Amino acid sequence: MSVIYILLTVSVIVGVTFLIIFLLAVKSGQYDDSYTPSVRMLFEDEIIKNKKNNSTQTKTD
Repeated sequence: MSVIYILLTVSVIVGVTFLIIFLLAVKSGQYDDSYTPSVRMLFEDEIIKNKKNNSTQTKTD
């Protein structure tokens, strides 16, 4: 029974440690996306190409 208490304590300590490391990484900007904004302008033209221009056609006799 004492082994269960030891394993439970160790697993809680490991979980809290990983949580603290994750929060420190988020605060330091580890997961900030600095690549996508610079590439977004390359793919913006595809959106404009997909929109159809609403031009009116005149009927010629």
